Amino acid sequence: MYDVDTRHCIICGQEKTDGIRIITEFVCETCESEMVRTDVKDDKYLFFVHQLKQIWIQKNA
Repeated sequence: MYDVDTRHCIICGQEKTDGIRIITEFVCETCESEMVRTDVKDDKYLFFVHQLKQIWIQKNA
């Protein structure tokens, strides 16, 4: 059997297998794709910024 490596996405909170790792955190492929297409004027942009700030807060805590 294959051991599937799932990770907890820091953006959506779901367990996923495909995505990117930023320092010690994981961003799933779906969220990554949505982030790069989101305009800075969109309200969702601020949500993404807030979630990504958690990476730096945890690292510097």
